[in-house]
Amino acid sequence: STMRERKTTDPLHSTDPLHSSTDLSEGKEKLRLKQEVGLISGVSLIAGTMIGSGIFMSPEWVLHHMGNPASSLLIWAACGLLAMFGALSYAELGTIIKESGGEYIYILRIFGSLPAFLFAYTSVILVRPAGLAAVCLSFAEYATAPFYPGCSSPQVAIKSTAAACILILTIINCLNVRLATSVMNIFTAAKLLALLVIVVGGLVLLANGQTQSFQNGFQGTTAGIGAVGVAFYQGLWSYDGWNNLNYVTEELKKPEVTLPRALMIAIPLVTCLYLLVNVSYLAAMTPSELLSSGAVAVTWGDKVLGSWAWLISLSVALSTFGSSNGTFFSGGRVCYIAAREGHMPDILSMAHVRCLTPSPALLFTSAMSLIMIISGSFTSIVNFFSFMAWLFYGMTISGLLYLKIKKPELPRSYKVPIIIPIIVLMAAVYLVLAPIIDQPQIEILYIVLFIFSGIIFYFPLVRFKYHPRFLQRVTLHLQLLLEVAPTTRDAN
Repeated sequence: STMRERKTTDPLHSTDPLHSSTDLSEGKEKLRLKQEVGLISGVSLIAGTMIGSGIFMSPEWVLHHMGNPASSLLIWAACGLLAMFGALSYAELGTIIKESGGEYIYILRIFGSLPAFLFAYTSVILVRPAGLAAVCLSFAEYATAPFYPGCSSPQVAIKSTAAACILILTIINCLNVRLATSVMNIFTAAKLLALLVIVVGGLVLLANGQTQSFQNGFQGTTAGIGAVGVAFYQGLWSYDGWNNLNYVTEELKKPEVTLPRALMIAIPLVTCLYLLVNVSYLAAMTPSELLSSGAVAVTWGDKVLGSWAWLISLSVALSTFGSSNGTFFSGGRVCYIAAREGHMPDILSMAHVRCLTPSPALLFTSAMSLIMIISGSFTSIVNFFSFMAWLFYGMTISGLLYLKIKKPELPRSYKVPIIIPIIVLMAAVYLVLAPIIDQPQIEILYIVLFIFSGIIFYFPLVRFKYHPRFLQRVTLHLQLLLEVAPTTRDAN
């Protein structure tokens, strides 16, 4: 069939929640997921995903919307605090619903099938491709910057480079899982090196008395709620990934202990690093220079490192390439679990029979990302990505509040004070509504209409399980063309 039938067990009271998955190296045998992710691996997964393109691209946009250095630094600190609060709230959810899948599985288990389907539909078609497109565009900015010294790179060059990046990533991830993980590890080291160089350089500049940018730091602060909301969007983009450990809950060693501890280590660490990097940018550049820079870290390198500035361009390009590879590598998880629950076509949960990679899901994500690169810019993609992400974050957090109030008897090894999810929910409502109220854009209406357009597909294909013959034939032909097969023997 084209869609799988949903499980009918009561999710919050099931005695056997999602314990099996496919080990592709063993053909089609169903095996328990191995719990191999410990505390250090958990911290690395969160920090490595969070530190991507945002810290190299977003500072100028946060400063642009806030109007001065001091208030922009406050936004960066507030974004880190909000990410921490959100992650702690997710940690409690992860100890109640010990299943992989993040927001999708939480929305499914708490609110039911339709909201979960709308999330999966939006995530697979828009949110994840948008995230990948934004990261690849930032990679392209830095990869092309050395070829256009003293001016911004042409949009044609940036978009062509970003498209090439996506195609290379598609090939790498479709060919070999081990190759993809090796690329991720190597490039994670590059991003940490780049940030440490920037932090040390900034501390040296401050020690030499370059503090002009911080004098009268709050002068000209923007007061509009919409501008502050968009500044938060740009800052929070750099913290995106704080919830990634919840996508692999089933693979954590002692998830009730590892999940909250890893979050409490990784997110404050990244927040401190981001603040120091922003201080370094402002020590090296005046606010006007930072605002006019198309690639902030490259401009910093030109001013501080001189003839060695190319090292920054190289390091940041490697960093953002590694981040986009990580986004690609983990992108199939929601897709796979949604297909397992009957919310996505089976073809998207299949794997290549020889390479043992989820090539259909990767090819689909690649195609959608290429469309977004052609039609959008970095800042517009980030704004719309953030709008959709915080809409579903807010829904997930409201689910936690429901469980805390209505089902306090559910076993949970970690409890977050109720005020924290309330703060996150209020922030989510603000981040969704503020830009709409202050600066309404027709594109946001299109996004909302797109989310609800999923209802058209939900009722016939999922609720009433109507599977037209032509869809089954399309699935069969795609299987033969792509050389893929189902990853489990049964269909749940």
